[in-house]
Parts: sequence; structure tokens; C-alpha cells
Amino acid sequence: MKFSRFGSAAAIIAAGALVLTGCSGGGSSSESTSSTSSIITTNGSEPESGLIPSDTNEVGGGKIIDEIFAGLRYYAADGKPVDDLAESIDTDDSTTFTIKIKADQKFTNGDPVTADSFVMAWQDAVVNLRKNASFFADVEGYNETGQPLTGLSVVDDTTFTVKLSAPASDFPLRLGYSAFYPLPAAAFDAAGKVTDEFGQNPIGNGPYKVDGAKAWKHNESIELVKNDEYKGGREAKNGGLTITFYKDFDSAYADLLSGNLDVLDQIPDSALSTYQDDLGDRAVNQPAAVFQSFTIPSRLPHFSGEEGQLRRQAISYAINREEITKVIFNGTRTPATDFTSPVIDGYSKDIEGNDVLKYNEKKAKELWAEADAISPWDGSFQIAYNADGPHQAWVDAVTNGIKNVLGIESSGVPVAVFGDFRAGITNRSIETAFRSGWQADYPGLYNFLAPLYATGASSNDGDYSSPEFDKLLSEGSSETDLDAANKKFQDAQAVLFKDLPAIPLWYQNVSGGFGEGVQNVEFGWNSVPLYYEITK
Repeated sequence: MKFSRFGSAAAIIAAGALVLTGCSGGGSSSESTSSTSSIITTNGSEPESGLIPSDTNEVGGGKIIDEIFAGLRYYAADGKPVDDLAESIDTDDSTTFTIKIKADQKFTNGDPVTADSFVMAWQDAVVNLRKNASFFADVEGYNETGQPLTGLSVVDDTTFTVKLSAPASDFPLRLGYSAFYPLPAAAFDAAGKVTDEFGQNPIGNGPYKVDGAKAWKHNESIELVKNDEYKGGREAKNGGLTITFYKDFDSAYADLLSGNLDVLDQIPDSALSTYQDDLGDRAVNQPAAVFQSFTIPSRLPHFSGEEGQLRRQAISYAINREEITKVIFNGTRTPATDFTSPVIDGYSKDIEGNDVLKYNEKKAKELWAEADAISPWDGSFQIAYNADGPHQAWVDAVTNGIKNVLGIESSGVPVAVFGDFRAGITNRSIETAFRSGWQADYPGLYNFLAPLYATGASSNDGDYSSPEFDKLLSEGSSETDLDAANKKFQDAQAVLFKDLPAIPLWYQNVSGGFGEGVQNVEFGWNSVPLYYEITK
């Protein structure tokens, strides 16, 4: 999962439902000497910690790690998994997987990429309780006390096996996520632990490499150059990347307009109404695997049991998503029709019960009256949000709609900074509904559902629990056929539409742009540009 003060809680079957084709503009797409040596400049943010793949779960660090490491697989622009270091990933039962990697692969320091490179990195993640350790929860032997995984076995230099504690239909799909990247022998100390020093000057095997020990200027930028030894499907068509850590998107946008920035992956709110006119065919506005919602904890008065179901449904009917996405977001959001994303394979706009997402004043009032018959409403309905992100406008629009339709007091509750906002959610001290959402880790329906709504799940901030939902989720995960698994996940969403532990709002589009003289710009399923394709 990925957390961002601007975006949604992050941190999520191949995405065939919608191919995300970014705008390409200005000039020929043919490769030239100048383009292959050109440095592409883009925006980013200072990583939270050292650049260790299994210990990075935020957007700033993740963007860098995905460029300097290569894993078993990567995700194409449309989210389809493509084998990278994997020669094959085989299973007969979705429980035991035999993974063969390509021979003669190297890290940039010359260390070979072997089966041990994967197994040691994965064990380090679990034993040392790295931030992404939970991605190995399905592997046999996993627990939360730092014990080694028993389900990993090295067969030879290019082969290892993974045994899961139960079948997981989408396990091969997950393997493109950064938590599963390999690490060189040089990353580990004598005790087999990845060192902090490695995280400050990482050695990878991806399309780019860090340009020396001083390339990462903390809180300023990081410089990456092409890794000529990488020969996978993401081979860079430019000479490198310079990622500047902007303090705000207004400054980044100003640099884009003035020609001092090549690619920007988020337009500031102040320019949403004008950027498409400013940039013309260099503007990007397309769906991405980002889902926005707000969560109503069942511990709040009037929001448990039958009364709670009725009130949640009434509130959802009272929200005019079409109007808000048009007026507040200038069409850079798409009203939600499910709990996942249209760019994910298995997505359906026809989930049973999703009519609750359509604006219907009459239905909202009827359901609220039914709830009042059980227990009369008192108090105010509030939605908390972090004030250091662009949320006030939509929270005000949503709560004003609830107030006008249901005739109750409703308002937003700003929390000054993202850290304090998240702390209140994590320690359960927050006493209101709160903004929530998800940015996919990998392109699968399961990733949008299990972490957020399964009983006891790591990001189940509303403490939702449904045996029916858990059963369908487990059945889907245990399917060996992906289509059958997706059907179970769709059925599980029908349960969510009855209970509404979170109120789906909209899918967040990627709204970005690129400069004059830049070609072959394509934004992927997860809102990140395919930097290796860009030329200028």
C-alpha cells in the first residue's frame, strides 16, 4: 500500500479492462543519438526512508525503486504482467510455485542475480519486519514475530520454490510489486540483514542506476542514469532521469510551463481548470488504479446493525458524484461504480447493489426515515480529512449535499497535517467518518478488497467484519482459474454494497503533462509515467 498526504491510502489479474494510452506529442518517435543520451527531468518527493524495496511503501521512494530494480515481472502500461527476470513461474495447484529466473543476469556492481538474491531479500523483509513484510503473509511459515519463512527453498542458482499456506490465485500477478525485488549479496551484513548504508546508496539491476554515492541529494533531488547492462523489456530509451523533490505541485507546474521540467505526474488544484488549455495535446487526463472513498467506523453512534446499514445507504444516495467530479474536479475524477478501479481486469460496472452510488434524493430520505424509526438521529455527521492535501472543496461539497438532502447538520473536520490525521485513524481516537481510499500495489481486484475490508486486515481502518465477505474473498483467492476468482471477488463486493463500510466516491484520474520537445510519454495503469520510453 502507498500512503500520500495528497492522494489516497495506498500502498491491490491483468488489467485488460481499459488500456491507458498517454498522450504523445511533438516530433518523431524514432530514436536518435540525442534522445538516447538525454536526461529526462520529472517531479518526485523525498523518500521516507532508505531505498530498500521491502521497506518502502510510499510514493516518493517507490517511484525511484521501480526504476533502479528489476523483479520477476513488471507491469505494462495497461497493467498486464510481463516476465522480466522470470524464465517461468509454474504451479499445478496455486499453492506450490516453481520459479526459474533467466541466467547471466547481474546487478550493477557485478554481483550475479540468482535464486538466493530473491530468497534472501524476501527473508530479510519478514525477519526484520520491513514495511512490506505483509506481502509474504501467504507464504508458509509467515508470522508477525520475525521468524523466517519455511516455504522458500533454493533448488539451484536459477531456480527456487515458493510454498503457500493456502492457494492464492493471484500470487503470480503480485510478483511485479517492489516488495518481491531481489537484492545483491553486497546488500547484506554478516548476519544476513540488509544494511542501512545500502538503502542510502542502493545497487540495483533495473533500467536505471543511481549516478554515484552523491546522486541522492536529500530533500532536493536524485539523479539516475541508464543501466547499460539491463536488457529486459524496460530498457531505457533515454540517458537517465533527474527526479526533483518539489515542495508543492504549483512550483513543479510552473517549471513545466517554463520548459524547466519534462514530465509532471500531478497537476496542482489551482491549474485543473486551465491545464488542458495550457498544454493542449501535452495534457494527460486518464483513469488510474486509485480509488477514493470515506469510511464510517461501525463504532460511531447510529452506524451499527440494521440502523447503520440504512444510514450508510441514505448518505450514499445523497451524494451527487457526477456534479462534484465535474464542478470540483473539472472532469479529472470518474464517479465510482465499484470498490476497485476500471483499469483492473475483472472490474465490473454491474455489481449487484451498486445503484446506491447514484444520486437519489427521494431514496435517501426514505432510508433515513426508516433508520430514524429504529433510533432517532441526533448530533452531526462529519468527515475528517488532512488539511495539507487538496480535500476541503470536495468534503464541503459532499457534506453540504448530505445536509441539504437529509436535513441534518453535516460538515468537514480538518486535521492540520497528514501524520496526525493518520495517527488518529490508526489509534482509533478519531470519532467521525474520515476520508479514505487506495492506490493499487499490483493490478488485481483482491488488492483493493482484502487489505481494506477483510476481518482484521492491516488497512481495515473502520474495523469492518463480515463472515460472508471473508468467505467469498477466501474462495476467490483459492481459485486456480483467474476468471472464477474474479467472479468471487465481484460477489464479495455485492456484500460491501449492502454494508457500505466505506462510501465509494470516485476513481482518481492521473492528471499530468509534459513539455515541448518530449516524445513517447505514456502514463501507466498506476498513474506513473513509463519513464524508460520517453525521448526528447
